[in-house]
Amino acid sequence: MTSARRRIADALGLERNIVAVSVAMFLLALGENLWKRFMPKYLEALGAPVTAIGFFGTCEDFLDGVYQYPGGWIADRYGRRHALRMFVALAAFGYVLYGLAPVWPVALLGLLFVMAWSSMASPTLFAVVGDALPKKRRALGFTAQSVLRRVPIAVAPSLGGFVIAAFGVRGGVRLGLAVTVVLAAVALAVVSRINIPVIADPVPTDIVGVWRSLPTPLRWLLTSDIFIRTCEGLVDVFLVLYAINVIGINAPAYGVLVAVQMTTAIVSYFPAARLADRVGRKPFVIATFVAFALFPVAVVLAWNFATLVGAFVVGGLREIGEPARKALIVDLAQPSLRARSVGIYYLVRSLTIAPAAFVGGLLWNVTPALPFWVAGAIGGGGVLVFAWTVEERYAG
Repeated sequence: MTSARRRIADALGLERNIVAVSVAMFLLALGENLWKRFMPKYLEALGAPVTAIGFFGTCEDFLDGVYQYPGGWIADRYGRRHALRMFVALAAFGYVLYGLAPVWPVALLGLLFVMAWSSMASPTLFAVVGDALPKKRRALGFTAQSVLRRVPIAVAPSLGGFVIAAFGVRGGVRLGLAVTVVLAAVALAVVSRINIPVIADPVPTDIVGVWRSLPTPLRWLLTSDIFIRTCEGLVDVFLVLYAINVIGINAPAYGVLVAVQMTTAIVSYFPAARLADRVGRKPFVIATFVAFALFPVAVVLAWNFATLVGAFVVGGLREIGEPARKALIVDLAQPSLRARSVGIYYLVRSLTIAPAAFVGGLLWNVTPALPFWVAGAIGGGGVLVFAWTVEERYAG
């Protein structure tokens, strides 16, 4: 590597193992986002009522929780490379089940496998950054991951929307799933290049011991994060339904909104991450939590495509402090328990917020705007909890 390339890599946090996991994230995000934002409409086309769509979202959150700790355990026990290969293969099988589903309950079966990548792999992806980079460069490392995962989100939903417009919901989603299976095969080859030694656990530690190892600031961050993700979970699965069914835009226009959201996030990432590594994590985590609280309110106040664009810009700003939040989690975790600590953090968070999407469906049946207003109020509570409980000296 030339000195110029090395300086660029150092400036962007592009260590070779981080590059490998980031490329894998890019490939799978490119495939998944051809169809993922339209999954509620796909379920609707397969005969699912709105309460079943809400239940699907709740199942996602539940699996996102229960898969986290086992994923972290596998990564700490067998190593990052072997774990990621397993998770990609399981997800690919789930994509096949989605594509072959004749009715919506089969999609629930596919979800069991698809979540192996988005949930089981999450602690491993966190741990790679913690393993490969020093503390002062970790927010930048998470930024590299986040950008390579979100660039496809800025492009793929628009493509997916046009494909759906051309082939219908079923045909368009299934074509996107076929592309995703091919990209998953490429991702398998990429993650095989990861080479990080396993850090031995000096004393065998069970799940209770891992929980006890979490310091108080990390537990308060978890508490505030639960508020914020409940806010998100109440409305996330219904965003596409609100935009298309209530406001009246079409699928390609919704894809453009997602592109606006992701472009906003990407533009904000690198300057925010560099500042977070220099001046501390707390202001950026607060900023991202405020945007989470404002997003559902901005959506429900919108009345046409132009005002939805403004709302989705706010949605993009939800990511401004995400690298700082992730770096803070890794900073506070013990190195030998890193993947398991991340796993138990997300286990507790996701299990706690699991009912949110189902509750959102019940509130939707009262009036479609109601879950969005409730979400904004809960998100505001999360901002206050974090601001009052996590001191700057722990988030610096």
